[in-house]
Amino acid sequence: MFRDREDGGRRLAARLERFRAERPIVLGLTRGGVPVALEVSHALGAPLEAIVVRKLGAPGCPEYAIGALAEGGAVYVRREALQEVGLDEAEVAALAEREAIEVARRVRIYRGDRPLPELAGRTVIVVDDGVATGATAHAAARAVRERGAARVVLAAPVIAAESVPELEQDFDEVVAVDLPEPFIAVGLWYERFGQVSDEEVLGCLDHERSPSAQADESLWNGEWNQPASADPSAAPGEETVAIPFDHSHAGPGALEADLVLPEGARGLVMFVHGSGSTRRSPRNRFVAGVLQAAGFGTLLFDLLTPGEAEEDEITGQLRFDIELLTARVVAATRWITALPLIRGLPLGYFGSSTGAAAALGAAAILPDHVAAVVSRGGRPDLVPGPTLALVRAPVLLVVGGRDETVLELNRSVLPYLGRAQLSVVPGATHLFEEPGTLGAVARLAADWFGRSCGPHVAGPSPAA
Repeated sequence: MFRDREDGGRRLAARLERFRAERPIVLGLTRGGVPVALEVSHALGAPLEAIVVRKLGAPGCPEYAIGALAEGGAVYVRREALQEVGLDEAEVAALAEREAIEVARRVRIYRGDRPLPELAGRTVIVVDDGVATGATAHAAARAVRERGAARVVLAAPVIAAESVPELEQDFDEVVAVDLPEPFIAVGLWYERFGQVSDEEVLGCLDHERSPSAQADESLWNGEWNQPASADPSAAPGEETVAIPFDHSHAGPGALEADLVLPEGARGLVMFVHGSGSTRRSPRNRFVAGVLQAAGFGTLLFDLLTPGEAEEDEITGQLRFDIELLTARVVAATRWITALPLIRGLPLGYFGSSTGAAAALGAAAILPDHVAAVVSRGGRPDLVPGPTLALVRAPVLLVVGGRDETVLELNRSVLPYLGRAQLSVVPGATHLFEEPGTLGAVARLAADWFGRSCGPHVAGPSPAA
């Protein structure tokens, strides 16, 4: 686990020390790779520049990378992804032509009229903050080769182990601090993994170009400079709360929850985890981090008390009691929306597996409370059709393309949901363990909540 990109860059630099004698040029992939590359360039005494790359997203699921485009026109296409989504080369060329406009815009922002440094005959280290499928890295390698580089090295703090063999086809060497398997998503390996802006990229490049810059100068926003949390899984500003509820037969109880509410939050998303999981689910916490970076507050809570969870480990019955789980979501919703800091904020549900059924059931019971619902690999078929018909919020059903049974079950409920969309992530199985697929889910969710919840509703600031 890396604290942030700065920490990842320092630890990566130690693995690259042997390249110092080759007087390499360090190229940071935009945008997230640039702050990592800054640390590498400092450690090796090597010049730093940004290389602009853009992912080519699949039509209908733009977060699923079918390839990438680098400045100068170098294109990489994942052939298996093309087969998965059914695209031909002409359609890919059209996608690349559209992305070329954004590539040109970013080149102008980062370098103006300056070209990339002379690479002919040089060792070039291409740096990213993490590599899942490696589409953007492949495109960058091909762009660098076209400029005559003698040796091209890929370096990142974390790289999916299953992607290394294919990466080695375009790179002379692949260097990482960690090569995990399974990988899931880059952000899971960082405590703080906020989005990198154009301004932050320019800050890194200006820092490198200034001979008087100090290594400890603050270049980035506040979240990068915060000390590491005592709990490595906790998000910055996370607060643990207890949500009260009434047992139907055993009196009052409480559910443990983790609340993050950014300044000026656009809304609050409640996470309803699936069977056998908890609020500490790394998949949900990764998605929550993406939503927090997009300006949303998040609430991850346990649907069962600690005692119930222990009992359920033996019997396995409560986790499939949709009526019980729905009642817990309703209780949590009523409690959280009554808080002064939350009142007036649009509310969304992010449900997984059986938790998606509970989220939809709660949305049917509380139509005036819920602005949007996202289901990841969910089981909406566990909710009766007449109940689904009561859901007024727009619903996004996200299913892996290889999760065939669940995909058919999700298709079966579309006639009951008035405002629903099914989004299939190509190449993904039920748990979205394949590199890049969980990131696709997270960005689809951020876009859905962003469109459905609308602009921030004025109300008490979290600092009030």
